[in-house]
Amino acid sequence: MKIEYNTTRPLLPILEYGRNIKKLIDCAVQIEDKEKRTQAAQSIVRAMAQVTSHPKDSGDFWQKIWDHLFILADFQLDVDSPYPKPDSDTVHVKPAEIFYPKKTVKYRYYGQNIQNIIKKIAVIDESDRKSNLVKQVANHMKKSYLTWNRDNVSDEVILNHLADLSGSRLKLDEADRLNRTSDILAATKKPKFVSNNNKPGKFQRNKKNNNQSNYKKPI
Repeated sequence: MKIEYNTTRPLLPILEYGRNIKKLIDCAVQIEDKEKRTQAAQSIVRAMAQVTSHPKDSGDFWQKIWDHLFILADFQLDVDSPYPKPDSDTVHVKPAEIFYPKKTVKYRYYGQNIQNIIKKIAVIDESDRKSNLVKQVANHMKKSYLTWNRDNVSDEVILNHLADLSGSRLKLDEADRLNRTSDILAATKKPKFVSNNNKPGKFQRNKKNNNQSNYKKPI
């Protein structure tokens, strides 16, 4: 007897029903009498309903089962179905390709949102509010830069990037200073996990105390 492997068999259009259901459907397609063929299809649909993972309380549950029946039969099964037979052209249509927006990010470590914020701030009239926003953005840029490169960065580099992204329209006031690198790194540093494996547990302490209480001085 020759052993068949799934690697040598045709691929299943829907995997969840298994190859035995597919064999039953193929047998039903070969039945000449349409009434008997329909009865066989109804029995197969009930078997498919037992093995499927689709929620049975959904309103279109049985329609999905019948649709899968026709798909597994490669649309060659001619039976009286309680639902419209699906169209093979619409079933095998590939979904439309999704096009993602392509935006140029000059300094990737700052991100696209920072560039958008800088453009918004650049059109604001000169005021104390604008100066505060520029300082906050510059500090955030320095924090983002240190996330990418945790060694060090000078304020001059951040201010040059700010001027470049804003078209030389934004600059920090002479009296303002950015946050220190050490403070930023300390705020973003992850706390170290301290293991308590070496700490004696309750059982160990009690055991030690019991040994001391049971100790008797030799006479």
